[in-house]
This record gives sequence, C-alpha cells and structure tokens, in this order.
Amino acid sequence: MSLSVLDIFKIGIGPSSSHTMGPMNAARRFVGDLVSADILAKTSRVGVQLYGSLALTGRGHCTDLAVLLGLEGHAPDSLDPGTVEPTLLRIRTSRRLRLGGTQEIDFDEPLDVLWHRDQILPGHSNGMRFTALAADGTIIAREEYYSTGGGFVARADELDVTEANPHTVVLPHPFESARELLERARATGLDLHELVLANEDAFRPRAETISALNQIWSVMQSCIERGFQAQGILPGVLKVRRRAPKLFRQLTEASSPSPMVAMDWVNAYALAVNEENAAGGRVVTAPTNGAAGIIPAVLTYYRRFEPGSSDDGVLRFLLVGSAIGMLYKKNASISGAEMGCQGEVGVACSMAAGGLVAALNGTNEQIENAAEIGMEHNLGLTCDPIAGLVQIPCIERNAMGAVKAINASRLAMRGDGTHKVTLDQVIATMRQTGEDMSSVYKETSQGGLAVNVPEC
Repeated sequence: MSLSVLDIFKIGIGPSSSHTMGPMNAARRFVGDLVSADILAKTSRVGVQLYGSLALTGRGHCTDLAVLLGLEGHAPDSLDPGTVEPTLLRIRTSRRLRLGGTQEIDFDEPLDVLWHRDQILPGHSNGMRFTALAADGTIIAREEYYSTGGGFVARADELDVTEANPHTVVLPHPFESARELLERARATGLDLHELVLANEDAFRPRAETISALNQIWSVMQSCIERGFQAQGILPGVLKVRRRAPKLFRQLTEASSPSPMVAMDWVNAYALAVNEENAAGGRVVTAPTNGAAGIIPAVLTYYRRFEPGSSDDGVLRFLLVGSAIGMLYKKNASISGAEMGCQGEVGVACSMAAGGLVAALNGTNEQIENAAEIGMEHNLGLTCDPIAGLVQIPCIERNAMGAVKAINASRLAMRGDGTHKVTLDQVIATMRQTGEDMSSVYKETSQGGLAVNVPEC
C-alpha cells in the first residue's frame, strides 16, 4: 500500500485543499455511499455538521460552498470555477438541492449546515458529519469524514489505513523513510527520479504517468498566466488587491533589469498562483492549496533562468518532489490544522528544493540535503490566516517559500551531500513541533496575525 505522485499533485480549485477540496470530496463520497446502499431515493433531507478548524475558518475557506457542490456531485478536478456562483445561487434561492445531481430535496442551509466552533471530532481537527434522513425524519445513514490535508479524505474507520495509504499496489521499490529511499537507490543504481518513475509503473502505464505530469505542469503554467492577467480585489472582507498583474507589468517593461530580476520573477510567479487560488481558481495542489504557488514558481524559474533546462528536467523535478511529499505525508502531515504552516509552505519548500536539485542533475544525496534545508528553516511556522482567508499571510508566504527553496537547492549543490541533520530527522522534528504547537496557531484564526490585525 503506497502513495502515487498523482496523490501528491492534484488538479483542483481554491482556496483550500483541506477546507474546500476535502469537504467537497467528502460530501460527494457520502452521496456515492447513499447510491451504493440503494437509499438515495429514500433520502429527503441531509444534515451537515462541521467541527474544529473546518468550523473556525470554514467560511473564509468556502467550506460551506464546497459541501453544497459536493452534495450535488461535483468534484474538484472537473468542476468549472465559472459554474460555482450560478449553482450556489440556484441552491440558495430555491432552497432545493440535487443530491448527486439527480435526487432533489429540500435544503434549509442555516438549519442543515451547522458550525460547531467549540467542538472537535476525535480523529482530526478537520472533521465533518453527514446525516441522511427519510421523509419521516428517521436517520437512514450517518458518517464522519476527516479532511487530512492536500485534498485527502478519510472516513472515521479508515484513518489508520486507507487515508494514509490509499492504494493496494505492490511497488518494486517501496520506501517509508528518506534513508530507505536513498539505500534503495544505491542498491539499484537508480537516480531518485528513475526509482519513483519505476514505482509509478505499478499504478499505470508509463505513458499515462508522463502525460499526467505534463498536464500538471500545463495547469501550473496556465494558473500563472491567469494570475498575471487578472485584475481587481480578491473575495472576502480583507479587500486584498491583486499584486501579481502590476509586478508582471513592471518586470516586463523594465528597461534595465536588476541583478535580482530572477528573484523578482519568482515572487511574481508565486503571487500569481496564490492570488488565483484565493479567488477560487483552478490550481494544482502541491501538496496543498495554501502552498500551491511554491512549486510552480520554482519550476518556472528553472525553465526560464537555469541554462540547459529541459522538459525532462521538469519531469525529474515533479517525480522527486512528489517522493519528498510522500515522506512528509507518511511520517508527519501536510495539514495546516495539524502541523501549522510548516506542514504546508514548509513541505512545499522542501519538495521544491529537492525537486530543483533533481532537475539540475544533482546527486541523490544533494537532493536529500536540499529537502532537509528547505524544511529546517521553516520549522515552527504557524498557520494564522486573518479572517480565515487564504490571503494574509498565505499569498506572500508562498513567494518567500519559493525563494527559500531555490537558495536551499543552491546550498546543497555547492556541497557533496554530506550534512549533520538528515531529512528523516527534520521530518520527525516537524511532526513533534506540530504536536507541541498551540491549536491557536494551527488554522483556527485564534492566534497570531489573525487576532492582532483587524479584519477590515
């Protein structure tokens, strides 16, 4: 049982993988279970209860919208962002909801979607409960789901197994730690990207994997382009103005580029992606939406500014970056509600640092070194979004994380791969730090910037 590169990189919509994509997937899955149990036609009402971080910051993260869309059968990877507002307007105006797109039921949102801000379900801070009722009010189905970061969803009885390992596939080169990953690479004589690609062959034909990764890269590039062209104010009470379009114009029109122009462009790429994410646009979860701008920014930097960059280098980057993300998912968490922002921006920075070294044909040991540096200097990073919106400090933090990833890769490439702190040690430290971190700094908007900066 193992993770695939396509579990780490998913195409979806903003603003949050754990608070938008996860609840949408959970709601859609609940309706699918009703269909499987042959009780959808008997369902006349559905109740949704949101707990913990979902309840505390869910309105800013559009959790309520996501649940309604999921109940109607929409999925994050196929949903057209342009259809979201019309669909929600229809549901809220008619007070009717189409379960799975077919079974129309009455829906009174204030009564049927409840926010339990003072309660947490036992499995995870991002908990939700769905209840299906018959016409006489009898409960005919009830399930609890958890959104565990990066769009991953687990039913309560799956937390220990399926959620962490969604596939029952025998891999040729299984690994549970960075040490084991490096040892398997040495034993086989494979570069890390070759080892990961060989593992992917167990999931699907190689041509399909390459095609999917190229599609991931294409969506990342399109997201940057949209972010450069869009104008105006981002949704929400903060009234944050988009910065990427102006920065793009300034850089494009500059007559004498600064010596630091590459860093300026990296900032622009990251801002563009995360402004699109904040607006509910299509992004690649990498490994989360709150940190979705780091890998696209570093990859675009590689293609534009690194001599000898290539399409093959992009594939090496994504394959190795995903392997690093798998290590964090297996041995810690990529959920801001569990780990704080070190589990999102920190992990993305680590993935991007190692991925860039792979793209630049660094050694396996240099890759591991870069990934370790990328996380070591994000340890303790809190998640304290103002007003529960994935905007401040999230958007700008992606620009900082992208620049840090590039610097981590450069430090590693100047060395021979030997270093004192291992990637496994820093992952364990991140997990311990996240467990020790106060809940007010873990995506609850109850501490840090969220309480010291006025919302409007």
